[in-house]
Amino acid sequence: MGVDKKKLRNKEDVVGTTLAEKVWADHLVRKGENGEPDLIFIDLQLMHEVTSPQAFEGLRNAGRKLRHVEMTLATEDHNTPTVNIDLPIADKTSATQISTLEANCKEFGVRLHKLGDADQGIVHAVGPQLGLTQPGMTVVCGDSHTSTHGAFGALAFGIGTSEVEHVMATQTLSLKPFKTMAVNVEGELPPDASAKDIILAIIAKIGTGGGQGHVIEYRGEAIRKLSMEARMTICNMSIEGGARAGMIAPDETTFEYLKDRPHAPQGEMWDQAVEYWKSLRTDDDAVFDKVVTIDATKLGPFVTWGTNPGQGVSITGSVPDPESIADAEDRVAAERAVEYMGLKPGTRMKDIPVDTVFIGSCTNGRIEDLRDAASVIKGKHVAKNIHRVLVVPASSRVKLEAEREGLDKIFTDFGAEWRNAGCSMCLGMNPDQLVPHERCVSTSNRNFEGRQGKGGRTHLASPIVAAATAVKGTIASPADL
Repeated sequence: MGVDKKKLRNKEDVVGTTLAEKVWADHLVRKGENGEPDLIFIDLQLMHEVTSPQAFEGLRNAGRKLRHVEMTLATEDHNTPTVNIDLPIADKTSATQISTLEANCKEFGVRLHKLGDADQGIVHAVGPQLGLTQPGMTVVCGDSHTSTHGAFGALAFGIGTSEVEHVMATQTLSLKPFKTMAVNVEGELPPDASAKDIILAIIAKIGTGGGQGHVIEYRGEAIRKLSMEARMTICNMSIEGGARAGMIAPDETTFEYLKDRPHAPQGEMWDQAVEYWKSLRTDDDAVFDKVVTIDATKLGPFVTWGTNPGQGVSITGSVPDPESIADAEDRVAAERAVEYMGLKPGTRMKDIPVDTVFIGSCTNGRIEDLRDAASVIKGKHVAKNIHRVLVVPASSRVKLEAEREGLDKIFTDFGAEWRNAGCSMCLGMNPDQLVPHERCVSTSNRNFEGRQGKGGRTHLASPIVAAATAVKGTIASPADL
């Protein structure tokens, strides 16, 4: 239900501000008048090879330089192969995009983590692990899943190519303020449920357009008890619920994660930063434009059945009958999804056989995700009907850490392929793709038609569900083993 904040603020009692509004106000360069957008300062711009070429070309044509090159970081992730990275990239388009990024970064002086670099990886894993992403910052990237960085209490969102160029030239962005939305996840999460299950359940409840035009702040006991990596999973998929960004207020968990990272403040600067970061919380009397409440105690493993992230059910559920869906538009979408996915209404999710399992992406390719998956498959072997299991770390640092812990051996002994860092099968802009009608349980964030390869069928799930599925051969949770 919408709230008219202007009317509320006209009352004698002053209404407090939300976390998102505080960060916005701290970065306001110029307040828009007569319906014009505000101008806000951008603290960090992240780049990769897909959305940056036109922006660099625009700067070049205008004879401009980057306004603050020190606030820009690039890495190679979307088009990078995950095997044989020491060899020339075979795909001509991918090779061109990678070489173009390298040439642009060299010309404009942008720091770049190239394929083979220890700090290379998916852009949304690299920023946090380097300590570049910090509470209260504004972070942008030409990638929708920039919302990941909101887990730190940063206002982070994806932007278009023209906006990328604008930030490069001015370090500012012209935007109208977003609406605010609170998602309260109350109660304690059951042992068999994870952050991925929380966000899939939220999207199933609000729909893929439920957060449109809003910044979602995730709140409540279940959120506060999550690790930083789990919080990143939640914020990562805010865009799948239609939101512009997702945020979680920083706390001791945030500070502990950031302390002593390469770009985190040090000494007295650290103490000053933490003092400011502690102020970044929504006021008790703040009013959100929308409020949604989720009972965490009733959650369990969740999995999608259709072709958008909102078409999901409990793993103990079944493929719905489109005829039972009241909304005409949703019913038509469900009919198409069931047909595309090759499913029959009423089929139990746990009875669906799978061909491929993908564990990775900026959603679930961090070290905790790999540890969770490894704990499920340790000492077991991949099911006979599973064609392949791809395990792709989100960054080279994650890969190195996993190998120090021996996780790579657990995966390879199981029968999985241990790959190098990159976006990989999440979006199939590289050799890691599904073939038509190949069914995959994936820890990534999107299951649109053809997302992982033309005609591929994708079920989104958590790392432990993906791992259990690889053992059993049908969609499964660890309890089924």
